[in-house]
Amino acid sequence: MDAVGLERTLTRLSHEIIEKNKGAGNLVIVGIKTRGAIIAQRITKRIEEIEQTKLNIGLLDITLYRDDLLGKLEQPEFKGTDIIFSIAGKDVILVDDVLFTGRTIRAALDELIDLGRPNTIQLAVLVDRGHRQLPVKADFVGKNVPTSIDESIRVHLKETDGHDEVLLMHPETQA
Repeated sequence: MDAVGLERTLTRLSHEIIEKNKGAGNLVIVGIKTRGAIIAQRITKRIEEIEQTKLNIGLLDITLYRDDLLGKLEQPEFKGTDIIFSIAGKDVILVDDVLFTGRTIRAALDELIDLGRPNTIQLAVLVDRGHRQLPVKADFVGKNVPTSIDESIRVHLKETDGHDEVLLMHPETQA
């Protein structure tokens, strides 16, 4: 996916979110750091422009909720969750860049529930690459990209990488 395709996909996702929720009146957007947070900011901007309203947006750092934290030798880098509004009774749109095993989303759900009891939590992802280990399904998908277990998806965004693109990386090109 090139930069134009990525922008078009985010616009479509924004419209789908508005349509499914019958407007933006009860929405809050929460992005999973790092690239999910950037995508969440872009989607929020589009929804605000379309609906002529202001939305609450939060950033979620799932580091302390990961189920693989104990298996890592390095000290995890905690970037901090930034949600300064109540999610109680709200329709939360949880945003991430790539949906793979479902473990990141499980950790995000655990953290969100610790913050309050939303009306709904809906998942929006830029890319769904399959290979689930947990029963997680996105409500809004930018692009389904079937991959082998050895392949990976790389999302590059202007804010972190200087340009926008989504790449399918084959094992021989991942180095």
